[in-house]
Amino acid sequence: MSGNDYIKYLTEQITTYIDTPAEEKKLKKSAHKHSMPGYTNRWLGVLPLALKMFIKKAN
Repeated sequence: MSGNDYIKYLTEQITTYIDTPAEEKKLKKSAHKHSMPGYTNRWLGVLPLALKMFIKKAN
């Protein structure tokens, strides 16, 4: 990808973001927040999840 193509792509993305209404931006942002993984997976990786699954299986 050449420099001009990259700049063209960035300007297209910025203009589409600017042209979207504020309500749609808020809805997209809240949907993204709800789809994020939990605290333990985000900060500590897969190890706590594996440990939790192992403990559930043992009980």
